[in-house]
Amino acid sequence: MGRPDVAKGTNHPDWRRFVNLMADNENIWSKVTCPERLSISGPPYSDVIPYAAEVVSTFPDRVLWGTDWPHPNMKSHMPDDGQLVDFIPLIAPEQDKQQKLLIDNPMRLYWA
Repeated sequence: MGRPDVAKGTNHPDWRRFVNLMADNENIWSKVTCPERLSISGPPYSDVIPYAAEVVSTFPDRVLWGTDWPHPNMKSHMPDDGQLVDFIPLIAPEQDKQQKLLIDNPMRLYWA
């Protein structure tokens, strides 16, 4: 499990290594989850959007979305689950990407 340091930006070598690792290994999947744990700015987690959106757009067939409800061990704020759901179209604006993110990919990964 890993998490990006959103303070560094998507051009940082650490993030680029992750994207390259996924590009080079078709058996690696990613779950875009828990923006409340990654964000520096807090809700609506706009500083996390570029990271999640890049994974969704670059690897649309190998990415899942989720939360860690009931959000154990939160140190700052308890996230609003409605805001977490509202995050989905910000990282996957196209309907086909949302379908893959929420339905098709989990079905393929867990039940295929």
